[in-house]
Amino acid sequence: MKFVLLFIFTAFFVFPGFAAENTDSLLNELKMEIGRKNIYDNAKIERIKNLKQLYHNTPENNHDVQYNICLKLYDEYKSYQYDSAYVYVNKLKDISKAMNDKPKAYYSKIKLGFILLSSGMFKETFDCMDKIDVSALTDSMKVEYYFIMYRCNTDLAKYNSDQYFAPDYTNEGNKYIDSAIRLSKPGSVDQIYYTGLKHINANDNYNGSFQLKKLVFNNAPISMHMRAMISCSLGQIYINSDKRKEGINLLIESAIADIKSSTKETVALFTLAEQLYKDGNIKDAYTFIQLAKADADFYGARQRKIQIGAILPLVAAEELNHSEREKNKIMMYLVAITALASLVILFLIMIYKQLDKLKHKERIIEEKNTQLKHINYKLVEDGHIKEEYIGQFFKIISGYILKLEKLKMSIDTKLSIKKYDDIKQLVNNINIKEEREVLYYSFDHIFLKIFPNFISVFNSQFEEKDQIWPQEHEVLNTDLRIFALIKMGINDNETIAKILEYSVNTIYVYRMRIKAKSINPDQFEQRLMDIKVVDSAE
Repeated sequence: MKFVLLFIFTAFFVFPGFAAENTDSLLNELKMEIGRKNIYDNAKIERIKNLKQLYHNTPENNHDVQYNICLKLYDEYKSYQYDSAYVYVNKLKDISKAMNDKPKAYYSKIKLGFILLSSGMFKETFDCMDKIDVSALTDSMKVEYYFIMYRCNTDLAKYNSDQYFAPDYTNEGNKYIDSAIRLSKPGSVDQIYYTGLKHINANDNYNGSFQLKKLVFNNAPISMHMRAMISCSLGQIYINSDKRKEGINLLIESAIADIKSSTKETVALFTLAEQLYKDGNIKDAYTFIQLAKADADFYGARQRKIQIGAILPLVAAEELNHSEREKNKIMMYLVAITALASLVILFLIMIYKQLDKLKHKERIIEEKNTQLKHINYKLVEDGHIKEEYIGQFFKIISGYILKLEKLKMSIDTKLSIKKYDDIKQLVNNINIKEEREVLYYSFDHIFLKIFPNFISVFNSQFEEKDQIWPQEHEVLNTDLRIFALIKMGINDNETIAKILEYSVNTIYVYRMRIKAKSINPDQFEQRLMDIKVVDSAE
């Protein structure tokens, strides 16, 4: 029995399988995979394209197939791009509602909770998950529900990291992971993984790593994404256990797996950059943390961007200092050599001045390029908005012209036979209010097609009691429509008043009252203007 225990200890702690390879060779492999990043991303994009085509070809009344395809599209996007995942989780909600299937409707909220959490929106995650009736879920759905609630509480505990609130979140998270383990199939990947996380969260790294390694060394059927998560967790355990080299190797393995699975919501590359920075490998640390920031920006991971933002200036400053030190060494050698001849010194001074001018010009070019990128985006956005609205309003105007033509013909006919009362009746049948409602309806639908997250972003600027949501029969209400018009570039109160058939003073009062209730009135309208267009193809 002692021999068996010794073997287990040796296998899992003295000779970790992941640490067998040399760190330098693993770093070279990671850099090679970074160079192949577009290949993996293009493969994912192709899978998404095929699924979208399959969804497009599915009959509208075949809700089961539609739901399953949308679920696959969500799975492709959930750790790749938040905005697109959000679009498809809303489709899941709509389809489950059409099916009148409450478990699926709640399951859609679970999926929404996952991406909200991945994006770093803790409050929104809790709000979303609180609306789920757990008793209506199947066991497998409950497992996902409990795991997300576990992650939300433990992530929030780590984020707060204080002695007063963090323990409560940790204890609450432990209750949820216990429920997930209890409902998981005995011996399944989920049960082993959750058990490992529970031990790690309780600072029992020995049993935690023991459980996680079962999934690696026993050839368990795990995805590349899960392999990345396990490697990252094990890497942090090793680093905290003074097995730094093995831990860094595991983080590299995790980053490679993330790239191969086209995962953008990831922590491995950022953590690896942080550890390389501590080891003095500034060049690689700077490269990797820039890539981690690009991934976080692409996904829309708010919490991750905050974490990266905390260390990025330190790494960038050290990289700059390193570059400056190297530059100073070169300059010293040059000065020593050029001291032999004044002409050479003069020549070098002239070169240095030219380089300084060139750097200044490069900075100007870089600033102009940044401005051009912003302008290009605005042009694309404006073009998309115009494309949507011009097409729709041409359709509406054509309809009005046709109505006017029919009205003119009717009036001409009735004038010719002197039926003046009939003409009056025709005029009275024109319902201006109804026509205006049709106009609002068209505007609202096209606006939300272009900015589907407008309402949620709008209400995120308010406390819950002050939030403004449309009624069931509404698409946008008056308050929302005012700011939708502002988002479209119509900022003049007089113009808005004419469109909505209110007085200028009323529009002014509406705007001031709503802004005053927002969490940050000074930034309120700017944050609405920062909402991005969502391509309808997504």
